[in-house]
Amino acid sequence: MSDPNTLGIQQVVDQVLAEVSLPVSPPSPCPYLPQREDQAEWFVPDELHPAAYEALMNRGFRRTGSVVYRPRCSGCDECRQARVLVGEFKRSRSMRRVWRRNHDVSAEVGKLEPTTEKRDLFRRYLESRHDGTMTGSPEEFDNFLYASPTHTQEVRYRLGRRLIGLSIVDRGAGSLSSVYMCFDPAHARRSLGTFSILWELEYCRREGVPLYYLGFHIAACPAMAYKSRFRPCEVLLDRRRWVTISDPTQDAG
Repeated sequence: MSDPNTLGIQQVVDQVLAEVSLPVSPPSPCPYLPQREDQAEWFVPDELHPAAYEALMNRGFRRTGSVVYRPRCSGCDECRQARVLVGEFKRSRSMRRVWRRNHDVSAEVGKLEPTTEKRDLFRRYLESRHDGTMTGSPEEFDNFLYASPTHTQEVRYRLGRRLIGLSIVDRGAGSLSSVYMCFDPAHARRSLGTFSILWELEYCRREGVPLYYLGFHIAACPAMAYKSRFRPCEVLLDRRRWVTISDPTQDAG
């Protein structure tokens, strides 16, 4: 049963969204789907209560740095908020292999603490994985990952004393939301992106957090469609309805 306080906050957020006209970004090339244009409505809150942010996620919003936004693309509705039902989640065979492969990796949840070690990891990750649109500068690291208006934590993944992964997560009233994860490219064979999701799902289970938000699922984009592998996975339709989806390519068991 839903917390009545949470339901009340959802109603307040819905009322505000109905009454306020948010600015919309100009059209730009979509980074996920070819020959599409990307637009978003957005705002920059000074502070955002975790329950209010969770209510916004339930209406299709996400955040990047201090900006809270949701897609508002003309003629396209492919970006859909995705979340996993923690209590019902079961690892597939391939996920169990990833879990065993990283038996020697330790993880720790803590407050946001930008350090030179983490900035270096972020820079190496961008140099290996990204298209050059981000520089990996200390200022970019701080603004992109560590500027947050809500309750945000970091998960540090270590092999011995060496930092090999860093995950940024937001805490909602009854949820954990994955914001960004970067890892040491020297350990790419460990599938640390998958491992971090598995570890954070297990963390949610231990902490009694029922929902784990994965960001946007885009069925036509492989880089974003993988999220449906973590089942049961729900996506948000019409910014109102959560619907369970399946991934027919996922191995059974």
